[in-house]
Amino acid sequence: MQLHDVWFVLIAVLWIGYFFLEGFDFGIGVLTKPLARDTTERRVLINTIGPVWDGNEVWLLTAAGATFAAFPDWYATLFSGFYIPLLVILVCLIVRGVAFEYRAKRDGARWQRNWEEAIFWTSLIPAFLWGVAFANIVRGVDIDAQKNYVGTVWDLFNPYALLGGLVTLALFTFHGAVFAALKTVGEIRERARRAALQAGLATAVLTLGFLVWTQAHSGNARSLVAMVIAVLALVGALAANQRGREGWAFVLSGATIVAAVAMLFLALFPNVMPSTLNPGWSLTVGNAASAPYTLKLMTVVAAVFTPLVLLYQGWTYWVFRKRIGVQHIPGHTGHNGQYPAASRDQA
Repeated sequence: MQLHDVWFVLIAVLWIGYFFLEGFDFGIGVLTKPLARDTTERRVLINTIGPVWDGNEVWLLTAAGATFAAFPDWYATLFSGFYIPLLVILVCLIVRGVAFEYRAKRDGARWQRNWEEAIFWTSLIPAFLWGVAFANIVRGVDIDAQKNYVGTVWDLFNPYALLGGLVTLALFTFHGAVFAALKTVGEIRERARRAALQAGLATAVLTLGFLVWTQAHSGNARSLVAMVIAVLALVGALAANQRGREGWAFVLSGATIVAAVAMLFLALFPNVMPSTLNPGWSLTVGNAASAPYTLKLMTVVAAVFTPLVLLYQGWTYWVFRKRIGVQHIPGHTGHNGQYPAASRDQA
């Protein structure tokens, strides 16, 4: 295995880690409307991810930075061709971060309601668009001989990509519902389990259709194995959720995301962006990679700092591992869900 192959695997791992962690972040954001019945319960849901959401986004920054350094042609074609969807995702992530921090800065109900609305939409839209983007990467797009994307933005919203968007939205919502059941107590925990069942059934139908389509279009033996693991993990997550085993349900819903994203990368390799105009114009791990010296230097840096980042993030999750409920919200009255504003929504 050459260094550019190693870095393809490392970038796949970074994207897998991002979707695993940010997946339940997005899911919690989407569930703030259908699952929470009042402002207090929305605050409970937000507090389940309050200490970790910004750390989860580091995986996105690292994945994008690694792509830029290891495969500059891939980065250039991807970020220029997918400019508008990626810009929308970026704006959503900025607004989402501001919403988490600002919603409790004032007492007004309208102020808080507007920021909670922003959290919902800026979680739903990226959850959908990431699926659209990765479905197009695997399917292939119009790339010419100069490695430029020559299609239009509307070409990205083809049936396969739209199904991919629905899959990531449903899968992240299911992952978030399982996480909510794992991290909460009381009535909201029971509702989260019921929501996980409903979201899980829809997710199973969409995911199976998308993965079968992917396997038929560009799959191989390795991607088939990943597809089978994803399907079995999803079934296991639904079964564990029904039995009230939230820990196992979360592990298995995460395993579904890991296996499904791994399947996409396994189906893609050795390409990084196939060309639908001419297979010879496709970007591959060979013709899109940086110079060997750059890859060697990056490998040394990654070997030193990656374990430190993993240890720190693991410690963060351990510190904030306890469940929370409405009774933990400052000022909760126990009957109408009203409370005075706090300085931060991170518990």
